[in-house]
Amino acid sequence: MTDKRERATLFRTRLARAMADRGLSQADLARQVRVDRSTVSQVLAPGGKRLPNAQVAAECAAALGVSADWLLGLTDLPDRAADLAVPLLPDAPRALIDDRLFGWHAEAAGGKVRHVAAHLPDLLKTPAVMDWEYSGQLGPDPGAAVAAATTRIAAILSGRSDLEIAVPVEEITALARSEGYYTGLPAAAARDQIAHLADLAARAFPTLRVSLFDGRRLYSAPVTVFGSRLAVVYLGQSWLTFRDGGSVTALSAHVDGLVCEALVGDRALPLWLRAL
Repeated sequence: MTDKRERATLFRTRLARAMADRGLSQADLARQVRVDRSTVSQVLAPGGKRLPNAQVAAECAAALGVSADWLLGLTDLPDRAADLAVPLLPDAPRALIDDRLFGWHAEAAGGKVRHVAAHLPDLLKTPAVMDWEYSGQLGPDPGAAVAAATTRIAAILSGRSDLEIAVPVEEITALARSEGYYTGLPAAAARDQIAHLADLAARAFPTLRVSLFDGRRLYSAPVTVFGSRLAVVYLGQSWLTFRDGGSVTALSAHVDGLVCEALVGDRALPLWLRAL
């Protein structure tokens, strides 16, 4: 049981937090909930003991994209029940940064994005490597597709997000030698890619941090954690998405563990790449 004053304080705190997250003013919320602005003001008034009725609480939750149970302090998970499901999203394209992936980055703007890649991530590639890797999969105008992806990559890298990326060290050495996954990549393109990565890792640090872990000792599927509300595991032709706090926290810890065990840390990476 929770005292009414304590529940009102918690409701007020969480309502204000959700409004700030959505960028809504009191007037905006009142308009969406269809109540007088004074009603919202009274609920948010410091020290107040007032709780809204069930209808207003439910409408506030719907307008803010959170659960009414969370606003009322009945759960610590802000997500609505429907959002906590783990959907398998189909049609993950074997191609460049698509609308859904770009949207997830936009959703996490201003927060931290953690990523573990199976191969060199698209965010770090030169147009020449993208063109070589996705040749035959980019439709009738591959040049336009690469140009569009390059524009989106620039937008993500110049945004407000804090990017942490971990890549198996074996991928980078194979890239440099045009071996394994990168067999057939022209040597000049490989050299340019390594130089580009070294320059990017130095120039964009600390907003962008890239480290290399031992993929023979530590395995990871491709995982991306977008802020504190979404984690995605790439399965090859689909994404497995998680929006519950426990899963997002666990996958964040997984990425952090790979970074902590890195053979080449983010600060040492530019020099290591130039030596390579």
